[in-house]
Amino acid sequence: MDSLTIEDADPDERRPAGPLYVPVRLGSAGGHQLRFLRDEFGARTAVGFTSPDALAAVLGHDQRWIRLAEPALRALSAPLGVARVTIDPLLAPPAPPAPRRRHGQTPPLCARRDHVLSS
Repeated sequence: MDSLTIEDADPDERRPAGPLYVPVRLGSAGGHQLRFLRDEFGARTAVGFTSPDALAAVLGHDQRWIRLAEPALRALSAPLGVARVTIDPLLAPPAPPAPRRRHGQTPPLCARRDHVLSS
């Protein structure tokens, strides 16, 4: 039987991402600690980027990073209770707060209800 090559792989099949650029911060003892982010639901997630430029675009050029393979990132994250790994995340600003209404103030009418109907 012939061996499979990358061209034979299903494009929807998950493949290892290869070495990732993983954001870290300096720990109190001087070593590196993984930096985790939160997903849109507030759960902690380990993150890895496929290039230093992708990391800098999201976290800034001053962000420190180390190279780790995805399995190593998962192995380091799991004991800390972080089971999810996100590759090349995009940061989105938080949703703006809903406008506050004062007590007794009625909400604005939509354009269709703004006129008075005659009978």
